[in-house]
Amino acid sequence: MKLIALIEAEAARLQQSGVSFGHGTTNAFDEAVWLALWSLGLPLDDLEGVAQRHLSDQEQRQLQALIDRRIHERLPAAYLTREAWLQGVPFHVDERCIVPRSLIAEHLADGDLDDLLGREPTRVLDLCTGNGSLAVLCAMAWPQAQVDGADLSAEALAVAAINRERHGLQDRLELLQGDGLAAVHNRVYDLIVCNPPYVNAQSMQALPREYQAEPALALDGGADGMDFIRPFLSRAARHLAPSGWLVLEIGHERPHFEAAFGGPAGLEPIWLPNSSGVDAVLALPAEALVAWSAQTGTPKGGAPLNASGVSS
Repeated sequence: MKLIALIEAEAARLQQSGVSFGHGTTNAFDEAVWLALWSLGLPLDDLEGVAQRHLSDQEQRQLQALIDRRIHERLPAAYLTREAWLQGVPFHVDERCIVPRSLIAEHLADGDLDDLLGREPTRVLDLCTGNGSLAVLCAMAWPQAQVDGADLSAEALAVAAINRERHGLQDRLELLQGDGLAAVHNRVYDLIVCNPPYVNAQSMQALPREYQAEPALALDGGADGMDFIRPFLSRAARHLAPSGWLVLEIGHERPHFEAAFGGPAGLEPIWLPNSSGVDAVLALPAEALVAWSAQTGTPKGGAPLNASGVSS
């Protein structure tokens, strides 16, 4: 059997099984191509060059067994291959972290953040770094910058350390463990990028099994998806230089974001267009966060004030 024929047959099996996509591919054919080329040790970007290759019985069984796992275990393909790609850059991934897919990566690749900043940043924070993919991409985008990657999960940071070494960034990428901005202590940045847990409770319950296989800590944003984002925004200004920027991903949660942070004294972010077709990534300058903190009674870098004027 030729490779292309087996790929088409396995794509049909994937489609009929009802598996969910979104961890590197968006359809059954592309997923079958990825798993086929990976299982055979072939270049992942050259299907045309190998499509007519004749496969041995062993090679056919090898791919079919991998597709069997994908169907029956309902794991993201990246957990099977132990590799994911983001903007053409390869990263190690396993069950200790979510599969990297942040839309912020598009803005790094397109140079949108350079336009926001107006200059190259010297210090960058990737908060909720997971496997470190955005931190690595930031270090690649700005070769002179020092980058911190912070996360609550020590297990995810162990994966990030693998990717830091893989891309030779031990001297410029520091990994910090802690709860939100507490991980960075008093450090100040020109840019903070953050892809936090933001999935609301109702959506969490409806997630396909492939997404449920990922660490819930990295996905679950509480009732309205804003549990992490509320304390984060209340403290973010403290960690931004006066001309700094925050870039925050919130997925499909714009209505919940605006309910939590809109209104007459609310935040008015810049929404960055991306391939998702929704307002999933927003940008805020430090000055806007400082003004919002002053209007809402949130001390710069502190928690909201309660009725007696004491930080809660």
